[in-house]
Amino acid sequence: MIIKIIGIALIALIIIILIKQYRPEFAIYISLLTGVLILLLVIDQLSEIISLLQSLATKASINSTFLSLLIKITGIAFLAEFAVSVCKDAGEGAIASKIEIGSKIIIIAMSIPIISSLLEIILKILPT
Repeated sequence: MIIKIIGIALIALIIIILIKQYRPEFAIYISLLTGVLILLLVIDQLSEIISLLQSLATKASINSTFLSLLIKITGIAFLAEFAVSVCKDAGEGAIASKIEIGSKIIIIAMSIPIISSLLEIILKILPT
């Protein structure tokens, strides 16, 4: 799998280098297409990981809401990183930094139920 990913990335890199000489505006499209193609290649493994995590959470009696939140947060982090990379490749560092800030705020907001639950458990453990 990693050989396919590296192969696709290297081919895209060569195409981008060649195209930038004549039509630099198309380089970003090739970069985006490459990212999506690599994402499609690993989607099966991603679904296997999610299934395994759900199975482990069930066995360990972990609240499925928390697991769902953690998976969503991880997805947001990956998608934001992808978008940031695309923006930086396009020379739009300012937009990239806004995506980073926005995604961090969303992740923190989504984490509040987990943080609250952890604090409640800690407060129950501590002697009063």
